[in-house]
Amino acid sequence: MNKEDVLTLVDQGRMLPLMEEFYTIQGEGFHTGTAAYFIRVGGCDVGCHWCDVKESWDADLHPPTHIDQIVFNAAKYADTIVVTGGEPLTWDMAPLTQALKDKKLRTHIETSGAYPLTGTWDWICLSPKKNKLPLAPIYEKAHELKVIVYNRHDFVFAEEQAAELNKECMLYLQPEWSVREKMTPLIVDYVMQHPKWKVSLQTHKYLNIP
Repeated sequence: MNKEDVLTLVDQGRMLPLMEEFYTIQGEGFHTGTAAYFIRVGGCDVGCHWCDVKESWDADLHPPTHIDQIVFNAAKYADTIVVTGGEPLTWDMAPLTQALKDKKLRTHIETSGAYPLTGTWDWICLSPKKNKLPLAPIYEKAHELKVIVYNRHDFVFAEEQAAELNKECMLYLQPEWSVREKMTPLIVDYVMQHPKWKVSLQTHKYLNIP
């Protein structure tokens, strides 16, 4: 297959720049503790300075992989599939999610919401970033808001984001890993004072699993 054909398939969402795929335990948010197969797609220009997968930013570093192969791999392991990145909505997710749905698999996405929502999702985890805010339509569809807390101003940002959401969306505050010892006690205090929020921790890092 020549380069032009590959680029066309990527544009169509039939191939995706696959960084990695793995079977593990969901470590964050509402589905913490659930077995899930993760599909990490390369490509992201949101540019969070504390991102722990910066190698995902450059899509050109990750080989375009046909979604048929991705779905074949995923279906062998779990019935819950988490698509993450990078920023997965950089690409058209409709073909991938349709193929996963054809296999009767549950589709979850973790996204900043900075690009138009594509695909069919059973669960949308919105994790907004200050430097590239979510597009308005995703606020009505998000099931879970997960705000990463790096400093005190992130509590203000979290409330601003929560004000945009549908009433059923669940709200989580999660300490950024490098400052977890400093920020976790502040998050605990904040949640106790504002019980609409819940605490999310990166339990997979405590468990030393992917």
